[in-house]
Amino acid sequence: MSLGPKISTLFATVIFAFPVYAGDIMINDAYVRTAMKGAKSGAAFMQIMNHTAEDDRLISVASDIAKRVELHTHKDMGEGVMKMMEVEDGFVIPAGGMHRLTRGGDHVMFMGLTQDMVQGESVEVTLTFEKAGEMVVQIPVDSERQDHGAMTHSDTDHSGHSTDK
Repeated sequence: MSLGPKISTLFATVIFAFPVYAGDIMINDAYVRTAMKGAKSGAAFMQIMNHTAEDDRLISVASDIAKRVELHTHKDMGEGVMKMMEVEDGFVIPAGGMHRLTRGGDHVMFMGLTQDMVQGESVEVTLTFEKAGEMVVQIPVDSERQDHGAMTHSDTDHSGHSTDK
């Protein structure tokens, strides 16, 4: 039995456990997932923190892993119907605060995957901010992760702390 793949996975997990900075914007707790091998779509989730005194905005995202990559959200259409849709204006990252991209909420959507997302490997994603500019991040694939529901920027105060009790 070879330890190579296990060590690579462990290394990727340790590396991506630490936040990534670009100036005063920090990406934390990022991961990508897809429903299954051979899927045509996937999504990325993360915490985006803004350590400046001015709001910034995530305005676009790009990756070679998919034909199209968009910023998306889920909208309640009433009567128990949720619709996923592109957010063309992007997401505001409040001054001194954060915005979470979560399952069931705002997220990065990969459509027309050009290759499988492999558990333990990573996907290169370029995030473009209105003020901070481009930020290239390596995001680990973790299709096994179980999150506890969506939390958006409205669930945080400007210090970036959750307002949940």
